[in-house]
Amino acid sequence: MSEDRGYVEQEEIFSQTMRAGRRTYFFDVRETKAGDYYLTITESKKFSNEDGSFHFKKHKIYLYKEDFEEFNASLNRATDFIIKEKGDEVISERHQKDYVKPVREESSEEAPDAIEDTSPENFTDVNFEDI
Repeated sequence: MSEDRGYVEQEEIFSQTMRAGRRTYFFDVRETKAGDYYLTITESKKFSNEDGSFHFKKHKIYLYKEDFEEFNASLNRATDFIIKEKGDEVISERHQKDYVKPVREESSEEAPDAIEDTSPENFTDVNFEDI
């Protein structure tokens, strides 16, 4: 048993790992104190330090059975939208050597400061129908 940010986690009942470049996703089924099951989804991303060593940053989602249907429906709507709008071909600097970033026209308003890109196309398609 480990404690992470106030949550007490039980041993995994079932675990599945998915590697995606520098990211690894862990799908772990755990048991509540009442004996029911829930899912944790953990994204672990590897970062390099200046000295050549590395560290991992982890983000975790706790997903309970009462939310499976709505979560699955929302995930499917979002991924279906992406495929409908952009197709299933990966378009990025990392995956295409000849990729040229589109030039955006400057508007008359000031451009906002750069923010971290958390757009849906930076996430991996996951199918929860087997849960």
